[in-house]
Amino acid sequence: MPTIAKRLLNWFDQHGRKNLPWQQPIEPYRVWLSEIMLQQTQVDTVIPYFNLFLEQLPTLASLAKAPQDQVLHLWTGLGYYARARNLHKCAQIVMEQHNGQMPSDPEQLEALPGIGRSTAAAIASIAFGKDSAILDGNVKRVLARHHAVEGWPGKPAVVSQLWLHAEHHMPSKRCGDYSQAIMDLGATLCSRSKPKCDICPLQSSCLAHKQGNPQDYPGKKPRKVLPVKTVQMLLIQNLDGHILLQQRPPSGIWGGLWSLPEFPPEDDACQQTEALTGVVSTHTELPPVRHTFSHYHLDIQPQLLQLSANITKAQQVMETAPQLWYNLQQPQELGLAAPVKKLLNQLASAKP
Repeated sequence: MPTIAKRLLNWFDQHGRKNLPWQQPIEPYRVWLSEIMLQQTQVDTVIPYFNLFLEQLPTLASLAKAPQDQVLHLWTGLGYYARARNLHKCAQIVMEQHNGQMPSDPEQLEALPGIGRSTAAAIASIAFGKDSAILDGNVKRVLARHHAVEGWPGKPAVVSQLWLHAEHHMPSKRCGDYSQAIMDLGATLCSRSKPKCDICPLQSSCLAHKQGNPQDYPGKKPRKVLPVKTVQMLLIQNLDGHILLQQRPPSGIWGGLWSLPEFPPEDDACQQTEALTGVVSTHTELPPVRHTFSHYHLDIQPQLLQLSANITKAQQVMETAPQLWYNLQQPQELGLAAPVKKLLNQLASAKP
């Protein structure tokens, strides 16, 4: 089977992206950070997060020393927060077990938290020049179309075929450029919809193009109706205008992030507030918010409850970790769940 590497590299030299922030310069920490951020997230979305993250945590050592709240705060809005928690753990392990240097071996990289086979290969090839084949979403699309691999890549048999093709085409030289080239091709020309086959460097050997149906590849994930869960979120506000937040458990949805007290929709919001803090003076039901996860919709009914006094019970909350009063006008640097951040910002902007 002829390899596509030469044509891809020629195309990359002329048209590839070479000025992305993580490419200036290319070094292991920046490559690793970008690869984690780019998992299930578009380049345009990642760029401002990447730049801000590096501004505050410019080295692997600084990330390892940072408090988790700072890391989650920098990640707020980027989603899939397990990536941030694993990034933090990974930095600490590299400092402790690898003398502060990212390993160059794909197997050692894959053993670290949050780094799977394709991400390990991307770091090894781009940062260290290893001939390790990658298979992210863009590459799956390119190879599925080029070789007319049928079926959804979430199935083991399909992804196994794609790995064989990925390894076959991986050159022994210019490995980092090749990895970047095949990702770029998938992100620009070989896109999900309206692929630009007329200017694609792989057009002459692409089986899907010959069949005239590139959009049929890769196979679609079987659709399922997402279930809907409903919850009340309480915006409990004391006389200082601060809002009560609670830190979520370290694992699970929004693990380690700060959120609002949650209760089932049938619970009485005033009774729950008084059990938590103190007597409610006013209660306002705010417009509902829908937040969609990959596997369900969460319908949030926000309730604004203003306390009549900062009584002893309200002060005691401060002593019972993990809870705190959040200052809307001088926000603490905390990792916040995206809909919670939105609600807090709306409340802050509504104040005169």
